[in-house]
Amino acid sequence: MNLFDVYPLFDITPVKAEGTFIWDDKGTKYLDFYGGHAVISIGHSHPHYVKKLDEQISQIAFYSNAVKMPLQNLLAEQLGKLSGYTDYNLFLCNSGTEANENAFKLASFHNGRKKVIAFKDSFHGRTSLSLGATDDAKLSANINKDHHVVFLPFNDVDAFKNAIDEATCAVIIEGIQGVGGINVPSPDFLRMLETECNKLGVVLILDEIQSGYGRSGKFFAHQHSAIQPHIITTAKGMGNGFPVAGVLIHPDIKAKHGMLGTTFGGNYLACAASLSVLEVIENENLISNAKETGNFIMTELKKMEGVKSVRGLGLMIGIETEGDANLIRKKLLQDEKIFTGFSSGKNTIRLLPPLNITIEEAQMFLNSINTILQQQLIPNT
Repeated sequence: MNLFDVYPLFDITPVKAEGTFIWDDKGTKYLDFYGGHAVISIGHSHPHYVKKLDEQISQIAFYSNAVKMPLQNLLAEQLGKLSGYTDYNLFLCNSGTEANENAFKLASFHNGRKKVIAFKDSFHGRTSLSLGATDDAKLSANINKDHHVVFLPFNDVDAFKNAIDEATCAVIIEGIQGVGGINVPSPDFLRMLETECNKLGVVLILDEIQSGYGRSGKFFAHQHSAIQPHIITTAKGMGNGFPVAGVLIHPDIKAKHGMLGTTFGGNYLACAASLSVLEVIENENLISNAKETGNFIMTELKKMEGVKSVRGLGLMIGIETEGDANLIRKKLLQDEKIFTGFSSGKNTIRLLPPLNITIEEAQMFLNSINTILQQQLIPNT
């Protein structure tokens, strides 16, 4: 049997990782400024993370959600405390797309409706309604095209007010658009969404799968706008590489036995991983570090020739370049040994490094990208 060939692969085989660095099977060292799609939140192989997983797997790794698991309650308590959502409830699952599927289902259970409003350049996942609410036609098979989803321009107040009505079930928006190019919703736009949704009984879903867990310099990116959505979805940075996701649910949305379910969600190892991440984020002040180091990176990038614009918050940064961003990204990897990301359909490099990067590591990246940008500015002779 062969692997189903759906991933374009770099010719790199990582075998070891620590902190912000990765080593391949040839001994080459790479600086990781992408974190495996924003998954690595507290750094590779963090000793506290490794210790907690090792302790847990030696006791019990898995049983189903048919039994009591106090680790789930502890995780909910700690996540509520650190995020500020102490009165919300938590449903645990396995991936971002699964979190969004459950969010849509909860919204429809709550108000009985089925129309969804999403936004241009959105990405919410690759399954069923999550894909139906993703603005990328090439990802969507015919079976994904029959959902009741309306796509609106990002940050367009008038378009939104004209589209929302009493038939609308839910509005979903990313705290910061990731795949779409690191587009930040304006605080006024988010506050308007909250107001209009509350007027009409529409469930506001904040997709914080990529932008959450301290990455923006707040626990969730929407907290820069001081709003309170009805549902928040989170995943990537939640387990630092262990598959885990969560749905944070407003207390007005009531639970019933059987309305949601999962086999692997909230298992012992997932909870141990997630708890260790929260502990490291709090004990090492990683949210403050994300804000301060991210501001430093963005300030320095804006000074560089060859940079058209810089977007983002904290350590979720988009660099729109004058030259071919995909070529710059490849040169960063091949010549400078630095992993970065790319935004689909945009001339934008994505930076999503671990939240514990240092100023010195940030400077290494800045020196490297500046070297490549200057090379592009020198005409061939």
